[in-house]
Amino acid sequence: MLKIWLCTIAATLLSFCSLPAAPVAVRFVEGSVHGFLVLRSSNGDTLAYGEQLQVQRDGGIETRLVFRFKDGSIHDERVLFTQRKVFTLQNYRLVQRGPSFSKPINASLDRTTEQYRVRYRKENNGPEKLDEGRLDLPPDVCNGMQSTLLKNLPQRAKETVHFVAFTPTPKTIKLELSPAGEDRFSFGGMEKKATRYRIRPQLGVLGPIASLFGKHPPDFYYWIANGEVPAFLAFEGPLYPDGPTWRVELTTPELPK
Repeated sequence: MLKIWLCTIAATLLSFCSLPAAPVAVRFVEGSVHGFLVLRSSNGDTLAYGEQLQVQRDGGIETRLVFRFKDGSIHDERVLFTQRKVFTLQNYRLVQRGPSFSKPINASLDRTTEQYRVRYRKENNGPEKLDEGRLDLPPDVCNGMQSTLLKNLPQRAKETVHFVAFTPTPKTIKLELSPAGEDRFSFGGMEKKATRYRIRPQLGVLGPIASLFGKHPPDFYYWIANGEVPAFLAFEGPLYPDGPTWRVELTTPELPK
């Protein structure tokens, strides 16, 4: 994604963007979930297996996404949100450590206290540093909630929301969620359709400068199964700034024969 200096400039300039942003309305109430995932490199190699867990907690819904990499790395992401007419993030935590992550990080956000805390290393074996302070979270911050929001968008609708990027200092940017086409997938010999959504970071007046220097953040993609109840199928994109493009898909646990 962006280098630190570029993100710092973007945080200032993005406040002048005219793109509207608003919380996504609840169409499908979230509840209890336990899903199994696989994470692969761009050439198809399996890098990690993961789980997504969702439970009711503290008057809201807590979702946890954990990936355990073959090289011992960990990606652990938790978000607590409410779903009273709209989805609203209450607190968030992200932990990334191990060889697969060039810059380990342990970051948290809290809407009630308006506090953030980021423990990070500039390299895996470097000294740990701490950055903390106050951050006013917009009502539509979507960290850890992207697939949930996409499942609740009306068909062919687009929306703009906010995202907190850790660079490692948190920077609030806008993301445009928009349908980018339909793809077919097979299931038990049946063909079904999924909407392919593109998640595009909005840099406003900084966009041409970022493109000129080759630092424009890449687009992310999600596949959401169409139908009476939309469902997550896959994700493609980096999991950290300047990271490689990885693909996350559903998988099935193997039972003993």
